[in-house]
Amino acid sequence: MSKKVVFATDYSPGSEAVLRVAATLARQEGATLLIAHVSMEEPYPVGESCHKEPRPNPAELKRLESIVPPVADVPCEHRLLYGEPGSVDVTRPAEVLIKFAQQEQADMIVVGTHGRTGLSHALMGSVAETLVRRAPCVVVTVKLADNAT
Repeated sequence: MSKKVVFATDYSPGSEAVLRVAATLARQEGATLLIAHVSMEEPYPVGESCHKEPRPNPAELKRLESIVPPVADVPCEHRLLYGEPGSVDVTRPAEVLIKFAQQEQADMIVVGTHGRTGLSHALMGSVAETLVRRAPCVVVTVKLADNAT
């Protein structure tokens, strides 16, 4: 079984630094880098019955595929992830990433963190914290600079 490192991006400016760390770790481990983004769009037409897999929004997919490892010789794949159908209003990125890591049998997840504490943490929650507590694999957090939101 080949090794897999998941890099979770939110497209923020700071995520470029996190991508460098993820790509470096993937190269060191001889792993495939899975570049993932949790979409806040609904993958299925609302109120319609679907018998085939929905196609992602082409613009969203193009944006994701524009993210490439800055480190040479790192194989990568892009994955646009969604919450449960009908749950777009309550999609929890950490839960989607945990499920994805389990399905892919990932060896590691690399994610940025803003290091929020206190009231802002209580109000906004923390994807990174949930991943650290509940992910089925190693989670590497990269603290983003204060101006990298």
